[in-house]
Amino acid sequence: MHTVKAAIAASACFAATSLAGNVNVAIDDSSAPWLGFMNVFELPANGGGFVFGSGWGIADLTAEFDDGAGTLTMGPNTVGDPDPFWYQGGGGPGAPGNKIMEANLYQQIDGALAGQTVTFEGTVLSNSFTDAHNARVFIRDFAADFSSSVDVFADVDAAGNFSVSLDTIDDASRHVQWGIQVTGVNVWITDVAPFGNIVFGTIPTPGSLAMLGLGGLVAARRKR
Repeated sequence: MHTVKAAIAASACFAATSLAGNVNVAIDDSSAPWLGFMNVFELPANGGGFVFGSGWGIADLTAEFDDGAGTLTMGPNTVGDPDPFWYQGGGGPGAPGNKIMEANLYQQIDGALAGQTVTFEGTVLSNSFTDAHNARVFIRDFAADFSSSVDVFADVDAAGNFSVSLDTIDDASRHVQWGIQVTGVNVWITDVAPFGNIVFGTIPTPGSLAMLGLGGLVAARRKR
């Protein structure tokens, strides 16, 4: 079993709880207010520079919830546009991807988590990604204008539990996010299977945390 910890967790409970400045969050099921954001980069061979970042649909992140089974599966990102911008020589079966995609699936709460220790815990059921893709979990504490952030990231490269913690800044104007990031080359839709995927266990969102998140959804699609 593989476990990564950025700090000692305040509680082993996977449900979202808040007590004496400690808040636990988890990988909730599809009923939670999940958001998607994609950062796009050139391939390392082309300099690896940042191209653009944009809000992205949950399904377009190749994030698939199965609430009956209690799972979230994330795979390599695919783009259906055959333009050579996305695929070397033009898209189609077997075409190599022409960009590095950083897919972010996350939740955000504005203000209510300021000055607290936030712990993000969960379980990786399996990870079959090849070296072309990697997954990590994160907590990010953004400034009010998203110009800077304090972050903790942890790779999740094998099945098992994970736990990361971050002491957030005591400023109610800030935005706290937690979630999953999958990074790697884009893959034509018919070619994804050999690249593998990662599967997380999910739990339903506790009502108390869902209520905390209501005030943060207007600006929540902005992430860097």
